[in-house]
Amino acid sequence: MLIDFFCKVREYKVPCTLRELLDLIRALQQHVVFANIDDFYSLSRTILVKDESHFDKFDRAFADYFKGVASLDLDLSNIPEEWLKKNFEKLLTDEEKENIKALGGFDKLMETLAERMKEQEKRHEGGNKWIGTGGTSPFGANGYNPEGVRIGQQQSNHRRAVKVWDKRQFKNLDNQVEIGTRNIKIALRKLRQFARTGASEELDLDDTITATAQNAGYLDIKMKPERHNAIKVLMFFDVGGSMDDHIRVCEQLFSAVHTEFKHLEFFYFHNCVYEKVWRDNGRRHSEGIDLNQVLHTYSRDYKVIFIGDATMGPYEITYPGGSVEHWNEEAGSVWMQRILDHFDKCIWLNPQAGSHWSYYASIHIMQQIVKQKMYPLTIDGLTSGIKALL
Repeated sequence: MLIDFFCKVREYKVPCTLRELLDLIRALQQHVVFANIDDFYSLSRTILVKDESHFDKFDRAFADYFKGVASLDLDLSNIPEEWLKKNFEKLLTDEEKENIKALGGFDKLMETLAERMKEQEKRHEGGNKWIGTGGTSPFGANGYNPEGVRIGQQQSNHRRAVKVWDKRQFKNLDNQVEIGTRNIKIALRKLRQFARTGASEELDLDDTITATAQNAGYLDIKMKPERHNAIKVLMFFDVGGSMDDHIRVCEQLFSAVHTEFKHLEFFYFHNCVYEKVWRDNGRRHSEGIDLNQVLHTYSRDYKVIFIGDATMGPYEITYPGGSVEHWNEEAGSVWMQRILDHFDKCIWLNPQAGSHWSYYASIHIMQQIVKQKMYPLTIDGLTSGIKALL
């Protein structure tokens, strides 16, 4: 059975190997779980899936293999929220509950649900057939049925549902959906190089066992420094102007990188980097920081990430005096090149939709300056950018 299940998971493009299959078989042999489909789901996902971005694919493969759900081609995410809005909750006597008939098995239930999805056109409340709320229908929320599919309800009331169908928890980690703080973190975790630094604060179990054995059985505890992400990141955020349209996604990125990297420094600029950058937008005119100082402060092993839409007048990059805010003695491209010459690894993340890039000469110029290492600020783009920094 597990070989067929393994093949089904691979069919859904989850990159698991025979090593993970053997680990799953060994776990079952050790009775880590036994005769419980929910426990097996948790165990198999833990062992077979090594990247949270594949959780959604695994969920669909699991449902397809064990329940046949995928063959019905059901997508309950299209059910309008209004259909499931709770206005009242059905309260029935025990006698009334006994008179309500079940449809008769999981397969019949899912086939009927598929039919209802095709036929239903509006919200229903208090009935016994359609997807809705507060009734005795097998489909919906806040009602009662001895054998139903619970949809869009936060918690169980009667514990009679044979299927709880909410939005899959990790669906938003799919590479094709809108970027968010959680999936930004998942992508950033690929940019990790762990090293042991600092004081000895963590138990070294292997060394402790060896030392204790050599010490005739007397406990000899050995400690070692904790492992930390040794990657050092320097970020330059474009602010103001057209970047106001991208504040939300930039805030999500800013929040994510703060939790993922111990060695993180950041600065702000407007449109293009010139001789000054700053840390506080409220004091940028009075507390600007010389870019040459930045180059002398941070070593070349810092990974540099520019975040900006590169949407500006081309002269702001290519000409002295091109800045819209001050007279820059040297062109922005000169300062950009100094950064690229100093640091070994640099990329540019662009929140502007990739389909619009060809309309802006400034984006094309900036792509040439960063040697085509400009990536859209999407999960796919962020993942590609991280690979370029490794």
